[in-house]
Amino acid sequence: MVSAGASGDDRRGRLIVLSGPSGVGKDTVIKRLVELAPAISRPVAYTTRQPRPGERDGIEYSFITPSEFEAKRAAGDFLETATVHGNLYGTARERVERLRQQGRDVLLKIDVQGASQLRAGSAGALFIFLAPPSREVLRQRLKYRETESAPELATRTRDAERELEEARWYHHRVVNDEVDRAAGEIAAILYPNSGPDPAGQPATMA
Repeated sequence: MVSAGASGDDRRGRLIVLSGPSGVGKDTVIKRLVELAPAISRPVAYTTRQPRPGERDGIEYSFITPSEFEAKRAAGDFLETATVHGNLYGTARERVERLRQQGRDVLLKIDVQGASQLRAGSAGALFIFLAPPSREVLRQRLKYRETESAPELATRTRDAERELEEARWYHHRVVNDEVDRAAGEIAAILYPNSGPDPAGQPATMA
């Protein structure tokens, strides 16, 4: 299993940003990545959208009202914010900093809007873009997951096309053609001296 390889208690954790269009499989890849590299932490983000079936407040997201979100934004509580498909999303500055001070590498799953904000203001952050094998594959994934209405699906498809154009400025571009392989590639990027083998299996640690 991959570890962070912290060198002493004073190590400050890295900030890792993962972006990708809707339907590319970010959550599934991240779940596998955390299994491979449990040293990675994920602070819970805030959103104004309604919970999807099975989502729990404080687990997948902290669900708040638009007025609560704007109050937090005005107070400077967010490291970054974005409006995605008509909903507000934000990363709590305090949650990220607390984990990094503990020496934890922090992974943020955020939209390209939020990533661009961090690109300008977070020196040393590592940016990874998760891409589909093709645009047609992405369209099919969006269509068959059946979690959005027809208008929402059209919006997400249009936004996905725009987001794919932003991949060029990320440090790394990983294609999610198979979950274990993609997660293994990201783990190897993050921890090159103790990463998975080419088959995407966890490395044996000494």
